[in-house]
Amino acid sequence: LGLAGLAIAWSVAPIALIVLASFKPALEIFAIPPTLVFEPTLDNYRRLFAAWPAFLPNMLNSLIVTAGATAVTVVAAVLAGYVYARHSSRFLTASAFFMILIRMMPPIIVTLPLFPVVNWLRLNDTHLILVLIYAAFFVSISTWILRAFIDQIPRELEEAAFVDGAALRQILTKVVLPLITNGIVAASIFVIVFAWNEYFFALVFTTRDAKTTPLVISEILSTVEGVEWGVLFAAATVQLVPILAFVIAVQRYVIAGLTASAVKG
Repeated sequence: LGLAGLAIAWSVAPIALIVLASFKPALEIFAIPPTLVFEPTLDNYRRLFAAWPAFLPNMLNSLIVTAGATAVTVVAAVLAGYVYARHSSRFLTASAFFMILIRMMPPIIVTLPLFPVVNWLRLNDTHLILVLIYAAFFVSISTWILRAFIDQIPRELEEAAFVDGAALRQILTKVVLPLITNGIVAASIFVIVFAWNEYFFALVFTTRDAKTTPLVISEILSTVEGVEWGVLFAAATVQLVPILAFVIAVQRYVIAGLTASAVKG
C-alpha cells in the first residue's frame, strides 16, 4: 500500500504542480518555499488566449487527428485481429512479428524516407498524413489487443450464425463486435493518448493548417522574449484536462486491455 501511494504521488505531483501554477500570479510560480495557499487568478489563461489566438483552433486540429487516427486504427485492428484469431499460417505468424518489429523502430528512421513521399503526394500540413502515421504506429498493438478479445469468443457462436445464413460481414458486426466492445475501447485509449500528445511527426509534417496543440506549447516555450511560465502552465493545463478526464473515465478499460492476453481462453 505504501509503495502504491508513493507511485501515485510520483505520478500525480507534477500534474498538480502544473495545474496549481497555472492559477498563480507570475511572481509566485517559482517562489521558495512554494506557496500552497494563494489567491487564484485567471490572468494566465487570459494572456494565453490573447497572445495565442490560434491555440483553440490548433486544439481542434488535435481533436480531428486523434479521432481520425483512432477510427482508422480500430477498423484495421478489428479486421486484422479477427484474421489472426481465426486463421493460422506461417505467413500470418511472420506478419504478426513484423508488425511488432516495425512498431519498435525509432520514429526518425521512418520519417527520413517518408518525407519525400509525403511531399510528392502533397500531404504535407494535412490532417490526413498525421491520421495515417499515427494509425500505422498503433495498429500493431491494437491488433494484438483485439486478437486476444476475439480469441475468447466461442467459435460455436459464429458457426451458429453462419448456419442461420449470416455472411461474414454480419458475423463481424452482429456477433463479434458487440462482444469485444471492451477491447475496442481499450485499444482506442492507447491511440487517443498518443495522438493527442504526439509532437515529433506533427513538427515534421505540419506547418500551419494542421498544426496541433503540442506544437503551440513548444512555441510558447521558445519565444524570443522569454518564457511566460504562467501562460505555458495554463496552456499545458488546457491541453491536459480533456485527455486526463477521458483516461480517468475509462481507466477500467485500460486494465482490461493490459490483462486481455493473460485471461485468454
